[in-house]
Amino acid sequence: MPVDVDAAAVAALLGRMPQGAFEVVVRDPDGGPVVIRNAPLLYDGTPMPTLYWLVGRAEREAVSRLESAGGVRAAEEAVDPQALVAAHRRYAAERDAALPAGHLGPRPSAGVGGTRRGVKCLHAHYAWYLAGGDDPVGRWVAEHR
Repeated sequence: MPVDVDAAAVAALLGRMPQGAFEVVVRDPDGGPVVIRNAPLLYDGTPMPTLYWLVGRAEREAVSRLESAGGVRAAEEAVDPQALVAAHRRYAAERDAALPAGHLGPRPSAGVGGTRRGVKCLHAHYAWYLAGGDDPVGRWVAEHR
């Protein structure tokens, strides 16, 4: 469970209270949250496919500019399709490993940010990459933002 200061900072960055448990896994030089790692289930039991969430304002804005300039399509064209499939599998495996033991209810599905194939959101890929994930799209974002 996040400390109160992290919960308040993340709520301010999101513009709402988080709906599930999380921890800050990447911070800016001043200690502010940049990436959070979400629990695979929200407080009400709803599956949360996005394990890593980019919350840092400057980082979100930079990635949004890249997306608006055609970054999703450019990343899909630049990244090896098999490397992307493998990344989605690794992400899903990491998220699924965090489910409570014996969980029988609804589960998050797909890969990075809930994507089944290709690239949907550069923010989710970049968040995972910043948190140490082996994400070829996140690496591409780091080189192009």
